[in-house]
Amino acid sequence: MTLRRVVGLLVCVELVSGVLQGYYTPIYSDIAHHLSIHDADVNWFEAAQLVVSAIAVPVLARMGDLIGHRKVLLITSALTALASWAVAFAPSFSSFLVAWALQGFYVVWLPMEVSIIHSRTARSGAQSRLTRRATATLVAALETGVIVGALVSGAIVGPVGITFVLMIPAVAVTGCFAVVWFGIRDTARTSAGRLDLRGVSMVVVVLALVMAGLIFIRLHGAGSVLAWLLILAGLLMLVPFGRMEAATEEPLIDVRLLRDARQWPVQLTSFLFGMSVLGAQIPLSTFARTDPTVTGYGLGASASFVSVLVGAYVITMLVGALCLPYAARRLGPRGALIAACTLVALGYGMWIVMHNGLAAAVTNMCVIGAGSGALVAALPAAAASAAPAGRTGFVTGMTNTTKTIGGAIASAVFAIALATTGSLDTDTAHAPLSGYLWIWSVCAGTALLAAVALLLVPRGSFADPAEVIGTTVSRVSG
Repeated sequence: MTLRRVVGLLVCVELVSGVLQGYYTPIYSDIAHHLSIHDADVNWFEAAQLVVSAIAVPVLARMGDLIGHRKVLLITSALTALASWAVAFAPSFSSFLVAWALQGFYVVWLPMEVSIIHSRTARSGAQSRLTRRATATLVAALETGVIVGALVSGAIVGPVGITFVLMIPAVAVTGCFAVVWFGIRDTARTSAGRLDLRGVSMVVVVLALVMAGLIFIRLHGAGSVLAWLLILAGLLMLVPFGRMEAATEEPLIDVRLLRDARQWPVQLTSFLFGMSVLGAQIPLSTFARTDPTVTGYGLGASASFVSVLVGAYVITMLVGALCLPYAARRLGPRGALIAACTLVALGYGMWIVMHNGLAAAVTNMCVIGAGSGALVAALPAAAASAAPAGRTGFVTGMTNTTKTIGGAIASAVFAIALATTGSLDTDTAHAPLSGYLWIWSVCAGTALLAAVALLLVPRGSFADPAEVIGTTVSRVSG
């Protein structure tokens, strides 16, 4: 099977992943009405799926190295398909919530796909370059799926019943399972040993405690003593967990590998990037919908314009992902990552000084989107290129795990910032502009910090030998 055919089939998988991420956004209110719950209860969906994702991804990524990345892709697509059908026919809020949480297994698809491509290009002599190019194509498919999913659900939700609307993603994921089953050839295991069950249990405890604390903060505010005790307990558990994993021959979380100079900046960048790409989207949406005649700030935008804003952001993410191979060719893989972080920082910095017009908002989001799209594609590919053969699934999965944790932390912190600085004693209950300025400053600062961290990566770490030689020759001849 040729690499082009493999990538083509995996593009179908990422299109479905994008549909899952974009399809439900326009119809959350319709889902709330269908389940007879308040709109605010929809926040439980995000919280439940984040918890499942943060716990499942490192386990599934390690299983990919142990039993084969294609097997894990097949298992998770089957579980996601079953959960999607359960979402469509769930009779109550509680059953819907459980099904929705289990649907979050799709977050491991991209890391597994990158690992499949990386293993299939091992003898090509251009493994890193081909992996980057293929990953950029997959992320472009993902963003296309987000747009298609949002357009389809928004168009059909009125004329047909909500159950039929919710069946569409289930059909798509079932088709995705068929593509993997019949189209993708089985991959060999890349690592010996067995799953570190002690490590799994410790990861569950650590992440469950921290995520539970963050959820309590979102529900009860920063004054919740229980929330901070949960977070503190989770963080303290990291000390014995790190010692245990360092002493384990086949650990779930390879802390020795993560200390590598080529790995920790990538994982740190994923964590910092998650703070903006996952944590800042709701504040951006609420800022856009805020009426400036009431608060003195905001865009006063309609829901349709917010859709345009999101569309512009996603399209430029697609462009950023597709431009990654060309940027890596000109700047080097490390330079392309640094440039992407700089674009994200620039975009949020522009929000600080340009936030009073619709045109400025679109411009800001396009700059952020270009950098974000490149990072989504580059980070798992960079992690894979700097990992031993038996650990590609682990490191690519860790980029998703650290991104999810960063987004969860930022989401809680940003919500606290807006709530505690807001004028909640007024009829509007809006946060002041300073709260939003603080959020944009944090997003810009974390992106710049990520760029600085990437400067510490040894030059040529994410490149093939031929690319390093080519870059050196061009410098000498120049």
